[in-house]
Amino acid sequence: MRVQEELDDAPVDALRDRFPERLARCIVGLAVFGVGISLVIEARLGAGPWDVLHQGISKRTGISLGSVLVIVGLLLLLLWIPLRQRPGIGTLLNAVEIGIVADIVIALVPAPDHLALRSLLLALGIVATAIGSGIYIGAGLGSGPRDGIMMGLTNHGLSVRVARTSIEVTVVALGFLLGGKVGLGTLAFALSIGPLVHVFLPRFRMRAPRRSEVAAPA
Repeated sequence: MRVQEELDDAPVDALRDRFPERLARCIVGLAVFGVGISLVIEARLGAGPWDVLHQGISKRTGISLGSVLVIVGLLLLLLWIPLRQRPGIGTLLNAVEIGIVADIVIALVPAPDHLALRSLLLALGIVATAIGSGIYIGAGLGSGPRDGIMMGLTNHGLSVRVARTSIEVTVVALGFLLGGKVGLGTLAFALSIGPLVHVFLPRFRMRAPRRSEVAAPA
């Protein structure tokens, strides 16, 4: 929850005139995020918790993984209503852009057979996902549909740990039953993504200019 607290405390008014830059950062960050989860999936060592569910739905319906990402993201926004969460433009971009990027990358990147290459692809995917998260979250244009569910539950009395664990265990179990891939990659993703985002977010989060910079003469 520390990440969200930092964003809530960010001087949004001071950044408002930098909206084009924030939007560009958000779009780039989501693209990097989409590349990251695609690489994790192509490694075939186990997808991230939510992507296990996306894989399972894709296998059952025949819909492309990227399209499933978009559909699930938009449907999750309906759950924001009872949880009293308000989406931002970044929320809507998150729901749509990641799925489009995922379909493109999965079509272009061949899935390797050698275990060493698959392990490398998994590691690159996890790091890219964390970097993308840091860039788009740092833009401060709204959380993603999936993170918004967790935040809504915490606002209704659940701790962050309980809310996140409950959600991810549920989606992994449901995705596994539907045919999604669970493996060491799932565990590696679940254990490493939080600490990595914690490292990258401060480096990419936009900050308001200091008073001395604002007041400096031309």
